[in-house]
Amino acid sequence: MSKNYFDERVATEYEARWPHLFEPAMIEPAVAFLADHARGGPVLELGIGTGRLALPLVGRGLDVQGIELSPAMVAEMRKKPGGEDIAVTLGDMATAQVASTFTLAYLVRNTIMNLTTQDAQVACFANVSRHLRPGGRFVIEVVVPDLQRLPPGETVRPFDVNESHLGFDEYDLAVQGLVSHHYWLRAGDIEYRPAPFRYVWPSELDLMARLADMTLVERWSDWDREPFTADSRSHVSVWATAA
Repeated sequence: MSKNYFDERVATEYEARWPHLFEPAMIEPAVAFLADHARGGPVLELGIGTGRLALPLVGRGLDVQGIELSPAMVAEMRKKPGGEDIAVTLGDMATAQVASTFTLAYLVRNTIMNLTTQDAQVACFANVSRHLRPGGRFVIEVVVPDLQRLPPGETVRPFDVNESHLGFDEYDLAVQGLVSHHYWLRAGDIEYRPAPFRYVWPSELDLMARLADMTLVERWSDWDREPFTADSRSHVSVWATAA
């Protein structure tokens, strides 16, 4: 079982800590993209969290279920209109089973990297494949590892510096390890929260999909379907099971 870093304090402050994620400009393109690939069928979100994307998808008339490791995050979703009606299985997204099949499963905002070993990431793809119907789609949104922007000999890169939050990514190239160091500044106090990840390359994800009997359908730089290039900082990729 993966360690749960999203405790009650993180869950209750999640929207306040990351307000830009809840802006319409962030949510609407992702929801439109996912609804298009759901093709009217039932949807499974891995790491459903507080329902940031699941609730708008329900608002479009889709049947959405979720898998989530953090009970506190689910409790926050339950407080929102419609949140009580979404079925959620508590557990590790690499192994948790849902008694349904889906036309779409998705993982957003780098959540695949929360699985900190290659074996766990491979298991996640296999778990998704078991839950997809023939021709079902699996969508992942994740960053492209930022290694080319590291100065020679350095392992740490800042990713967010403002008056309330300092964020630094620390890379371990030997094991594709990544620790995000978060320093939250408030009322003269500093809260430090590290979060471990395993960064993963697009080609590596494609191989994981092949091992799970899925093939790449499309890859974009973002939810707006901008072309994926060597300069892209992230990607939205879609794999499909055989029809």
